[in-house]
Amino acid sequence: MTARTRIRNARLWSAAIGLALLGSACTSVRTAGTPSAPTPGGTEASPAPSATRLMLRAAPFRLRAPVQREVAVSDGSTIYLAGGLDATGSSVAGVFALNPLSGSLTYLGSLPRPFHDGAGALVAGRIVVFGGGASTTTDLVQAFDPASGRARVIGRLPRPLSDLAAATVNGTAYLVGGWDGSTVSATIYATTDGVHFRVAGKLPIGVRYPAVAALPSGLLIAGGEDAAGRPVGDVWRFDPSTGQTSKVTDLPQPVEQAAAFGLGAEVYVVGGLDANGEPSGSTWAIDPSTGRTAALPPLRRPLADAAVALTPGQAWLIGGWRGTAVAEVEEATLVTATPAASSLISTTPTAGGSDPASVRPFAGKLLIADRGNNRLLVVDAKGRVLWRYPDPSLPAPPVPFFFPDDAFWVHRGRAILVNEEDNDVLAEIAYPSGRTLWTYGHPRVPGSAPGYVHQPDDLYPYPGGGMVVADASNCRILFFGPAGRPAGQIGRTGNCTPGLPVTVGYPNGDTPLPDGHLLVTELHAGSISEITRAGDPLWTVRIPSLSVPSDPQRLSDGTYVAADYGSPGAVVRFTSGGRVLWTFRPTSGPRELDHPSLAAPLPNGLVAVTDDFNDRVVLLDPASGRIAWQYGHTNVPGTAPGFLNTPDGLDLLLPGGRTPLHVDFASARVHPGRP
Repeated sequence: MTARTRIRNARLWSAAIGLALLGSACTSVRTAGTPSAPTPGGTEASPAPSATRLMLRAAPFRLRAPVQREVAVSDGSTIYLAGGLDATGSSVAGVFALNPLSGSLTYLGSLPRPFHDGAGALVAGRIVVFGGGASTTTDLVQAFDPASGRARVIGRLPRPLSDLAAATVNGTAYLVGGWDGSTVSATIYATTDGVHFRVAGKLPIGVRYPAVAALPSGLLIAGGEDAAGRPVGDVWRFDPSTGQTSKVTDLPQPVEQAAAFGLGAEVYVVGGLDANGEPSGSTWAIDPSTGRTAALPPLRRPLADAAVALTPGQAWLIGGWRGTAVAEVEEATLVTATPAASSLISTTPTAGGSDPASVRPFAGKLLIADRGNNRLLVVDAKGRVLWRYPDPSLPAPPVPFFFPDDAFWVHRGRAILVNEEDNDVLAEIAYPSGRTLWTYGHPRVPGSAPGYVHQPDDLYPYPGGGMVVADASNCRILFFGPAGRPAGQIGRTGNCTPGLPVTVGYPNGDTPLPDGHLLVTELHAGSISEITRAGDPLWTVRIPSLSVPSDPQRLSDGTYVAADYGSPGAVVRFTSGGRVLWTFRPTSGPRELDHPSLAAPLPNGLVAVTDDFNDRVVLLDPASGRIAWQYGHTNVPGTAPGFLNTPDGLDLLLPGGRTPLHVDFASARVHPGRP
């Protein structure tokens, strides 16, 4: 993370260390509670009540071609797209896998029949498409297996239907409304296998093109087109346990062909066609429990007929229509902020809800690079050790495992990338088998020739495939291709004079952004820069309160956070123009940080910090200034459960295999012999 003194005893010396996206349009703020923290803490910023708001912004990638009225389903980490209308208005049958972290789009195959205006669900790992049509409405149920590439017709609907919507609740897919070629449907069908269907309920009126979102205990159904061909503003709630549909509220304006998704405790209805048949940018928030509806700032551009998919903490509006089909992708997240203009760290929801990304202290698995103990640990939120490496129960490392400085989940949690900084080795280890898949470098033999590195720092997956590492003492940023071989570099090997893009001044951080840019820290310049793949700096700042800047990260609101690797250490949030927005630097007591090397904003609004020389990992709550969670005993190194020794890296794996702190490889499959 930062190019650090080589042994733990450096804390007794006078250290002689050489010096997360695009602009977004945010919606209005609504308050939400912040849970109390279990341990006392503080911050130099005054505590303020937190709030959540919807952030809608253009994703940093586009589809390869325009599409509208397609189907989108998600397994939590990959979004699958099927069918739709292309730019010529023709129905298509292609199936694609979209990695929302990198923007990579992979063609998987085709369904048996082209279609548009169908509904989709993920059923037993298969993409299942219900109805739709090309020249006529169909009753076909088509399925595509992403694992095998096999596509086939698996059944038929009780009646032909297009213009319907689907949402899945507790393993059951519900199909709402639609058009059978002559009449508008009011029926809600349910299926668990895509083959057998039952009538689960009825709408008060028939609608086609409704916007439907899943709730923890049912569906919210908004708008649509009635039998007279007019958009409606009704909002209904469907309860599967009773089969009853009840009116919740009315939208401020009637709309059809809109998108709906649930984030946090609310459902958002976005875009669609208005009463004049024009695409709309309207955005509304609905509280399903009370019916309270709030109009939010509109989309930056009107949009209808977009497909919607959810990944943990995010919703994606993909393609759509704006007078013609579009290739844009819109990303929706919840962010926390304070009512003041200079808000604290703004990330995603504060707590609770069914979204794992919003759970506090965290959901899933926290990976810790326990550097001083020469091991990796995986722990849960209760502090239980789920896995350790090396371990007598696992295969022995093929080369000595020493000084793991950073570790990152890859392949959706099926492997871990590790840079062993003072071992001069890079490695990938399969999880949970512990099998070493790939190594690069020679243990304790630094070098710059092919096959060698010298003090490697921050081995990350790189967008589009391959990896990137800050080869610190060689003063270069080194790229690897998908096969694990060097594929270029930024900097002149051995020249540690700051001078991007030609030379790099001792890099100790190289955080990749989804668009392929890097956030680089140069210790010889004390600077933080965003650079292109070619090394050209887009901006460079030197923050006085970051005397030894370490591992900058970009937040969802376009600001940045970095750790100050010193004693007392700090966490600082700043802009690309160098304006400091927030600083956490207690100078005494249990809050004080000692050489923190990484401050990573979690999607639940907390900030995970490796507090190296305090032998702990802590989760800070910027809104309250408290330490919300801790693993390790402060300044007490150890190997027993609950203890750490100079932890220097961490990463979070959410349920569903999502890595919210960095891009991931496009495939979940691990490859012996290469990354």
